[in-house]
Amino acid sequence: MRTARRPENRTLGQFGEDVAARHLRKIGYKVLYRNFRAPHGGEVDLVCRHGAVLVFVEVKTRRTLLHGRPASAVNPRKQRLIARGALAWLRMLQHPSVLFRFDIVEVVTDPRQPSISVVEDAFQLPEPWLV
Repeated sequence: MRTARRPENRTLGQFGEDVAARHLRKIGYKVLYRNFRAPHGGEVDLVCRHGAVLVFVEVKTRRTLLHGRPASAVNPRKQRLIARGALAWLRMLQHPSVLFRFDIVEVVTDPRQPSISVVEDAFQLPEPWLV
C-alpha cells in the first residue's frame, strides 16, 4: 500500500519545490541549485543566496493542515540529514567562513486556502557539528 503512494507523494513534493523556488525568487532569493545530494549522504532541496547569506532550504508540501504544519515534519533526524548535505556543499566551496542558515518553506495546496510560508533560520546546526 505504501509503495503505491510514493509516485503521488513524489509528484506532490516536486510540485511544492517548484512553487517554493518561484516564491523564493519573487521575494529576493537566488536559487543556485535544486536537489543537492551529498556523496556520502545528506540532502538539500534548494540551495539559495539571500543577500550575503547562503541558505539551505527544506521544502515541505502538504495538501491540508489537518495533521499540523508542514515544518513540524523537519524533526532532528531530518535536520541532521539536511545539515550533512549543507556541510558537504560548504566543503565544496572551500570557504568555511561564509554566512549560512537553514530555512523551511511550507507549501499547503489546500484548494480552499493554499499558502506558502517561509520560516527563516528554522533551525541551527545539530549538536555534533557545533564544536
